[in-house]
Amino acid sequence: MERVVLITGASSGIGKETAKLFQAKNWKVAATMRSPENAEDLKRIADIECFRLDVTDPASIRDSVSSVIDKFGRLDAVVNNAGYGLIGPFEAASEEQIRRQFETNVFGLMAVCREVIPILRNQKRGVIVNVSSISGLAALPFSSLYAASKFAVEGFSESLAYELEPFGIRVKIIEPGPIKTDFYSRSEEIAKDENLHVYNERFEKLLEFMNKGGEAAPDGSVVAEAIWNAVTDNSHRLRYGVNTKGMPALKRLMPEFVFRALTRKIFLK
Repeated sequence: MERVVLITGASSGIGKETAKLFQAKNWKVAATMRSPENAEDLKRIADIECFRLDVTDPASIRDSVSSVIDKFGRLDAVVNNAGYGLIGPFEAASEEQIRRQFETNVFGLMAVCREVIPILRNQKRGVIVNVSSISGLAALPFSSLYAASKFAVEGFSESLAYELEPFGIRVKIIEPGPIKTDFYSRSEEIAKDENLHVYNERFEKLLEFMNKGGEAAPDGSVVAEAIWNAVTDNSHRLRYGVNTKGMPALKRLMPEFVFRALTRKIFLK
């Protein structure tokens, strides 16, 4: 029986690795992205079809999901991977940047879920995988807006899992730590204010740490493997961490003041 997965943000990084892995596992892949005309490499792979989908454009979501159903006749899994990261002092973030952070990571993800849930519910089966972040469990310095968006994904997904379980739909959360992808160049933005210098020294230390961590991190294929496991393990496990460096366990087990002191020491000193 042919199985079909829809992946958002599949033009690069984790999404692209996930598309290639599912294809190698004999799934039909609907690789969605804002500019499918630029995905010639994916288009050359058998059983991968590229569709235009911008998570901030509800019409494109409806059209893409409809086209996927027309093409494949079914939908077994949906991977909400599309994301945008805004880092920097909250005070320096513009209103446009703040809204974009939530429009992409939260409202866009919800809009995709809203479109696919009726299909999966009528089928009485399916898996929804929402890609969160270690920042959805433990907020890092200068990531207030990104962390807020991922905390929202965590809460939304956890509640949704209860709602959809009676209909045979499993909801999964993927929580990557540092991963070597082009997220930092393609999908991340820095909040800047040329007249605001008071944060510069500490923020530069954080950027230095993040850049070093990114260089030493595993690539997106390890997240793709976690997504594959989440879709196919037939369990009701909710969370799957990837290269989290033990941060969730430390936050859970340590007294808060100790964990916060450790976070300052690691990222700001």
